[in-house]
Amino acid sequence: MTSQASQTTTPPSDPAEAPVLRRMRHETTLRTLRIARHERLTPNMIRIVAEGPELAGFVSGAPDDHIKVFVEGGPAERIMRDYTPRHHDAAAGTLTIDFFDHEGGPVSDWARAARVGDPIRIGGPRGSQVIEGPIAHWLLVGDETALPAIGRRVEELPAGVHATVIGAVPGAADEQTFATAATLETHWLHRDAAAATDPAPIIAALAQIDLPPATFVWIAAEAGVARAAREYLVETRGLDKRWIKAAGYWVAGQADSSAKNLGEADAAGGH
Repeated sequence: MTSQASQTTTPPSDPAEAPVLRRMRHETTLRTLRIARHERLTPNMIRIVAEGPELAGFVSGAPDDHIKVFVEGGPAERIMRDYTPRHHDAAAGTLTIDFFDHEGGPVSDWARAARVGDPIRIGGPRGSQVIEGPIAHWLLVGDETALPAIGRRVEELPAGVHATVIGAVPGAADEQTFATAATLETHWLHRDAAAATDPAPIIAALAQIDLPPATFVWIAAEAGVARAAREYLVETRGLDKRWIKAAGYWVAGQADSSAKNLGEADAAGGH
């Protein structure tokens, strides 16, 4: 990390050099799979690996895709929430999904109680938004809900690319390791889950990060936090809006709410 005085923010100014956010549409398919593996990845993250013949034809084109996971609620009630396809192994016929384990979440409750052999019902993804262009450095910022997408992005990066991760988690036991061919630098912020709506720790961490040319910034957290982080980078650090994508993966006080493309109207594109 560098001091505030030595920060750099000099992405390319030539519009032809800016990243392109390319949309892909997929046929929306509902699938019933079976749980092949269930594990506690960290104290607050559950990993489920699902398999089944209905996984044939599954497509996920971007690390921040989302699928619907359906669980039964009360009588005649079906609950659905968005989750990241953490890893799809077409050859093995498996799909990995990581669930942030938090109190009061119906899908979290289901994931905690699920066992090998249980069914899991999913839908989608309906589409993908692929980020293409001359990106030499990825800055990936997020809380617990963003770690599946961050982990997948890092693990899919090729050699020769640099990635910096800023991850906000409750404690050291919730830190994750990612296998990647890229050059990876990780910075973990420890804070109570109750403080997940405070943007100050993430902004303080961003203040210590250089933004060299060809840096693309991806942010996902609580909507207010993601919005504040984006505003800091654009307004204070002068980051070109075409070089950032920010999303609110959840909204404080609102169940099943999100803000998937903050600043979409003046950025490179949306999903």
